[in-house]
Amino acid sequence: MGFLKTLIQIIYILICAVLAFIVLKQEGKGNDLSGALTGATDSYWSKIRGRSKEGWLERATRILAASFIILSVVLNLKW
Repeated sequence: MGFLKTLIQIIYILICAVLAFIVLKQEGKGNDLSGALTGATDSYWSKIRGRSKEGWLERATRILAASFIILSVVLNLKW
């Protein structure tokens, strides 16, 4: 049981490091608000954003954040 907990802790630390790196690689969201105020929200970029690098980073952030929360709960269970 000690090996499993150690393995989960190592995976947890790796997820933390990768999540921090991915969040820092993302672009700012400042342009989204100005586009919403001017009515320019339905652009070509917004339609293909999911297939771009930024879309991939957002998807990876969601997956890693969910993994972070789940592993946090698992590591705080009494073994």
